[in-house]
Amino acid sequence: MEIKGYKNIELSRLGMGNMRLPLREDLEGKPIDRERAQEIIDYAMEKGINYYDTAYVYNGGDSEKFLGEAMKKYPRDSYYLATKFNIGANPDYRAVFEQQLERLGTDYIDFYLVHAVMDHNYKKYEESGCIEYFKELKKQGKIRYLGFSNHSSPDTLRYFSSLYDWDFIQLQLNYYDWQYGSAKEEYEICSEKNIPLVVMEPVRGGRLADLTPEANGLLKSAHPQWSVASWAFRWVKGLDGVQVVLSGMSDMAQIKDNINTFDKAGALSESDRETLMRACEMFRNQMQVPCTKCRYCCDDCPAGIDIPFMLMKYNNYKLNGAWVIEDLKTSEKPAPKDCVGCGKCTGHCPQSINVPEIMAELAEQLK
Repeated sequence: MEIKGYKNIELSRLGMGNMRLPLREDLEGKPIDRERAQEIIDYAMEKGINYYDTAYVYNGGDSEKFLGEAMKKYPRDSYYLATKFNIGANPDYRAVFEQQLERLGTDYIDFYLVHAVMDHNYKKYEESGCIEYFKELKKQGKIRYLGFSNHSSPDTLRYFSSLYDWDFIQLQLNYYDWQYGSAKEEYEICSEKNIPLVVMEPVRGGRLADLTPEANGLLKSAHPQWSVASWAFRWVKGLDGVQVVLSGMSDMAQIKDNINTFDKAGALSESDRETLMRACEMFRNQMQVPCTKCRYCCDDCPAGIDIPFMLMKYNNYKLNGAWVIEDLKTSEKPAPKDCVGCGKCTGHCPQSINVPEIMAELAEQLK
């Protein structure tokens, strides 16, 4: 496992994200499949991954509980825990932190984050007193390193990153957003401040693991032995400011492929980067909605629509035609026609996707 020094410790370049753990689809509520998830954690530990990321809101809190259970068999100093405070889920930051310690079965958090800083909520974080409180916990040793995860505009990132001498920032960073979003500018803001980065969404919620047939073919012709997803990880590894690259690995095939990618140092050659950018352009010409399946949009949907699923169907429809959404006509689950157009989903979306507009288009196609 590739290792990179961070302050006075060493971190694995690949970090284990615990937002997309395998679920028990056969049980009500779809709880975490603890047996399969434990197998992934054990393999990660065996192969040298020592950074484990979760959050107060993941799986309704069960992600933290599971991770606490899963890591009991390992010495506490053999891994690093990262979790987050989300002011929208519970503004009582004192109570949240104590609950997280209990869930995780620990008396300190290695990497603690203010969660999902956005243009509409950064002032709430700033004015709540939580940052000052977390700074005090850091002095007490209950937090080792303090950072935040960013889903805001570059201007807000620039402002929020100046509020405190942050130890790290978690940033959505991938080659697609670098080319067609604001990721490059955000990266440069962090580089100017010399703040190390933990990367989230390097494969854009799995969307960059399978591009279009043409783009996939271009990459496979260059390196037949590489998976399409591994190109995204190799691209991110080439950025000097990146400390850890997170991957939400939900099955053994994913973690084995990622371990192989991070088994030794090395990023893309200049020729490889040019090939990847050509594939990216081919992909962009056909991809319509940049959903990362974070599911922040789902909890407040009054119609109970599985929005990420519908956006996936929308992208598929745009790529392959209306026939691929015919199954939605007979589904008993909440459908695009049930959307009331309230816009709550768009307000929660890190990508600012106009979900009601897309639901209306799908509903029209499904008449």
